[in-house]
Amino acid sequence: MRVVFMGTPDFAVDTLRAVIAAGHEVALVVTQPDKPKGRGNAVAQSPVKECALSHGISVYQPRRVREAECIAYIADFHPDIIIVAAFGQILTKELLNLPRFGCVNVHASLLPAYRGAAPIQWAVINGDPVSGITTMRMDEGIDTGDIIEQETVALAKDETGGSLFLRLAETGAKLLVHTMRLIEEGKAVYTPQDASQATHVGMITKQMGAIDWKQPADALERLIRGLNPWPSAYTKLAGRTLKIWRAETERGNSGAEAGQITAVGKDACKVQTGDGILCLKEVQLEGKKRMEIDAFLRGHEVKAGMFLG
Repeated sequence: MRVVFMGTPDFAVDTLRAVIAAGHEVALVVTQPDKPKGRGNAVAQSPVKECALSHGISVYQPRRVREAECIAYIADFHPDIIIVAAFGQILTKELLNLPRFGCVNVHASLLPAYRGAAPIQWAVINGDPVSGITTMRMDEGIDTGDIIEQETVALAKDETGGSLFLRLAETGAKLLVHTMRLIEEGKAVYTPQDASQATHVGMITKQMGAIDWKQPADALERLIRGLNPWPSAYTKLAGRTLKIWRAETERGNSGAEAGQITAVGKDACKVQTGDGILCLKEVQLEGKKRMEIDAFLRGHEVKAGMFLG
């Protein structure tokens, strides 16, 4: 099929590569405009743009894809299908109706659960046993279109937002290629979503990483994993930001206040939460490298009775 591909972050790169490898003709890649990134604010290309250019594919970067001139530009490529994977803009009815096979989205949840942004991180934060990928025929709603195929992925006990991201990106790429084959052969089945079962999730923000020690230890441990690698969960130690990359939980309460360090040992720093104990295992002090807790404790004076936060 002749394809216009729309995507922006790393998640979409696996899918773009899979479409190319499957022998489809990717006539155009549409991605978000280049943006400043990092401390130096150097302008950076999106991962999808870098992938497209490495394969010699034309790239288009409209600020608002809904504008008439953008739709006309894409129409000139006469796509059979538009593939969308984490593009970052809403498509209009004119774009949705442009290709003969419509627009197909690769969404990182088992719709109708987790419509919206950041379904990967929220699955970890909420402690879901499974997540998955949905390929969907897009309509004018946000993640409301008919389901074509789904594949379930079980979450590991130590799953992070980053590890699930990688697994779902790979799963989504393979599923999308299969979905395209079904569509091309006229064998695809389009199943309407049950709107009564829909759940919605919002964007992940840096502020979400601020640890509220009054929350239960189990919830905080999931938050730490869900926000790894970005934006990361963090607290304050003696006025300096302390990122927590890995932790474990213990049942029971020490009688200390929430956020108070209850014990410091060779391989753990234990903190009282609103319910249970959080044992810090890997941390990063502001301006320093990530460290296992034993290495961190050897170089920093941390004592029972001190407060975090």
